[in-house]
Amino acid sequence: MEGYPLWGLAGLLFGTVLGVVGAFGGLSAFIIVLVLGIVGFLVGLVLEGGVHLPQMHPRRQ
Repeated sequence: MEGYPLWGLAGLLFGTVLGVVGAFGGLSAFIIVLVLGIVGFLVGLVLEGGVHLPQMHPRRQ
């Protein structure tokens, strides 16, 4: 799927969902969906290997 704008499409879908939730669910539902979306994105990056967790923490000496 090289060359296909997958991240742009995912961002468009996420923005659309946030807009619908914000319009019909109110501010609290909007914030819940936003936080869960960010958590899901970070978990997806870790599972794909995009984030190397040992590099994020400095070594203790």
